[in-house]
Amino acid sequence: MAERAQVTSFEAVESFRADLIVYVAKARAALEETTDDVVRTRLWVQNDQRRTWENELRVRYRKLEEARAELFSAQLSKFHESTALCLMAMQRAERSNREAEAKITVLKKWDRELENRTDPLTKQVNQFHGFLATDMKRAIAYLEQVVKALEAYAGVPTPGAATAAAPTETMPAGEGEKQP
Repeated sequence: MAERAQVTSFEAVESFRADLIVYVAKARAALEETTDDVVRTRLWVQNDQRRTWENELRVRYRKLEEARAELFSAQLSKFHESTALCLMAMQRAERSNREAEAKITVLKKWDRELENRTDPLTKQVNQFHGFLATDMKRAIAYLEQVVKALEAYAGVPTPGAATAAAPTETMPAGEGEKQP
């Protein structure tokens, strides 16, 4: 029982600990980037695109009203060529207006769908982020303690303990003391 275990590879544990620290840092960055992308996409759909198409709908509706007014004026003047052109312009404006309305409807659907599809995944990302922040932090601290314990067991001086454990020079008794 007096034999000591041959502990020689505590460097492997330290190397694993260092790799784990790098992994946690990269994983956190990736999770934060993913979360930011989801938020940006949600804001783009909810704000930017909706505002763009609502403005476009207003513009197209004004054009439709202008085309209707021109058609009405052409019908009153009884000029057949301009009436046909105005009718075609009004039909184009109606199609364009319906297209903008359809885009807004699709955006509202995308907004609901995006939230329904991303919420469960966002929760999982947040849980993983919490795992990295708490459990992996504890694991890294534990591995540091394991390395210190193995180094102490193997008798390898740790960088901080090397200076504290160094023997101090002692003077022989009587030297350095003043005599009365």
